Amino acid sequence: MSNQASAVADPCCSPLVREPLTRDSAGDLAGMFKALGDPVRLLLLSRVASREDGEACVCDLSVGLDLGQPTISHHLRVLREAGLLQCERRGTWVYYQVVASELTRLSAVLGSTDISTSQLAVTAPAVLA
Repeated sequence: MSNQASAVADPCCSPLVREPLTRDSAGDLAGMFKALGDPVRLLLLSRVASREDGEACVCDLSVGLDLGQPTISHHLRVLREAGLLQCERRGTWVYYQVVASELTRLSAVLGSTDISTSQLAVTAPAVLA
């Protein structure tokens, strides 16, 4: 077999294992990644996600952070607006929960090839205020 024939038989790139992102999905995901680009927000999301029941009271989230309550509230709002957290008011306290479907979308983009583009296009549930 000649070198020219060998070059035609071997593609220069590996085949796609899933469809690439659409512009809309890329825009949605970029907003989530941007929200996670701040270490405080990443820490807050981790604190909520690491809870056994997947939720945390705002009073627990601020423990050990050298930040004022307005700053913590700002970071939590950014995470809610990005669709990564949702919250529920119970009396005087606000409880935050991770939006598991959105974390799955982020994970799918970062690694797994077993996720279809239709799973990447799932929209976040309405955020409670």
